Amino acid sequence: MHAALTTASPQDWVRQAVARIEADFQRSADTHLIALSLPGFAGIDLYLKDESSHPTGSLKHRLARSLFLYALCNGWLHEGSTVVESSSGSTAVSEAYFARLLGLPFVAVMPATVSTEKIRAIEFQGGRCHLVQDPTQIYVESQRLARELDGHYMDQFTYAERATDWRSNNNIAESIFEQMKKEAHPVPRWIVCSAGTGGTLATMGRFVRYSRHATLVCGADAERSVFYEHYLSRDPALRIEQGSRIEGIGRPRVEASFLPSVIDAMVKLPDVWSLAATLALSEHLGRPVGPSTGTNLLAALACAQQMLERGEQGSVVTLLCDSGERYRHSYHDAGWRQAQGLACEAEAQAMTRLLLQGQWPEALLEGWGLAGALSRP
Repeated sequence: MHAALTTASPQDWVRQAVARIEADFQRSADTHLIALSLPGFAGIDLYLKDESSHPTGSLKHRLARSLFLYALCNGWLHEGSTVVESSSGSTAVSEAYFARLLGLPFVAVMPATVSTEKIRAIEFQGGRCHLVQDPTQIYVESQRLARELDGHYMDQFTYAERATDWRSNNNIAESIFEQMKKEAHPVPRWIVCSAGTGGTLATMGRFVRYSRHATLVCGADAERSVFYEHYLSRDPALRIEQGSRIEGIGRPRVEASFLPSVIDAMVKLPDVWSLAATLALSEHLGRPVGPSTGTNLLAALACAQQMLERGEQGSVVTLLCDSGERYRHSYHDAGWRQAQGLACEAEAQAMTRLLLQGQWPEALLEGWGLAGALSRP
């Protein structure tokens, strides 16, 4: 445990809390940008921004830091506040880390299907897990618990896009462009990102416009999610009754932090093929990656394919969101995939051929149109 903050006054506590988070940030190094060899895509350079190296192991570390600073500076968090968050796991792991840093209790409200590795990671950081059977109920249950505990519901799905400073501090997009400066194609043609809250996509799109880059931003959506349909229709009332099978991305309702107007194209991807890409990339890198990284890779390859068809050369950047170690007993377990109707051994072999030879699987081309134009409203 960290030493307790002094309590001379509420204002002093907030100042010390902000200082402690900023000191933690100052101790952190940037995440790596990995160049991925793609023999089958001549003239296209693909990069993975490896967010698994954060102290809490995922892209959500950035978001959690921003959410805590936002809540502190808005006067929503005080000494002794119980922090409550609705999450599929990774954001909760990161928020538990920052709650522990400040000596605050933390409760994660999550679908009962979340991986046991994520539950252990939250508990390791001192947090408590509150599981619900219906994933669509995590919002109202989080609100109820926050009221019951006289705490604060962090609500990443509402505040993700506004809590992050998209011009500079804690900005993943700025980091990408800085790290690309000495590459053959320093300004990416595409930046690709899947949507969980939509906050990272908003940061990417805003920063590209603010910096006046010629980069296009592509959103990637999971099968059981409404983000893609909302992107095309702009209907805020869209709902589905099922939760996403790709942990960490996709939502059953339109979230406030998903801003379709700041992205240039979007693609919806079949879950089986996202997992196939996850397995193929894990083998290619020699270490396991999480399932949302497979979704990102597949969308990035769709962007690369469109570039090839248009005779373009350049670079594509996407995110390695988290390590596959958190999913050893789920997505990386063949028995689990079979039980969930997500067996993808043949598809994973096809994805390996795509990475090495540029040979698109016919089933993917015919069923999902990935080789054609990416969807725009």
